[in-house]
Amino acid sequence: QVQLLVPGGGSVEAGGNLTVSCKGHSDNGRLWCMGWFRQAPGKEREGIAAIYLGGPTTHYVDSAKGRFTISQDNASKDTLHLKMSNLKPEDTAMYYCAADYVSCRGVRWDWSGPNQYLLWSQGTQVTVSS
Repeated sequence: QVQLLVPGGGSVEAGGNLTVSCKGHSDNGRLWCMGWFRQAPGKEREGIAAIYLGGPTTHYVDSAKGRFTISQDNASKDTLHLKMSNLKPEDTAMYYCAADYVSCRGVRWDWSGPNQYLLWSQGTQVTVSS
């Protein structure tokens, strides 16, 4: 059984903070490569942060650097967090968690490419009001 669950999301005013979480479980092996994507209406899905849990090493899109933090839960290794601070209206989107078993363990990992991930969660809406 394979599951990626993303409860929550929410609404916040500009400048506020929000954390979204993803719980991943697979009976087929360890999900080493995990990422967060978002998609705003009329726009393509955008990779915003990713982590290789074997490092761990992290990656961020420029617009997220210094504001977003991707991390693994200390207590539950199956749970991934995306802590977002100083949110802006342009961060409004549907957010998705994605995971893969091996794509991040090669020489070069195109972490922001949706095709690098086998598993996807349902989306959770994040709305930032001005």
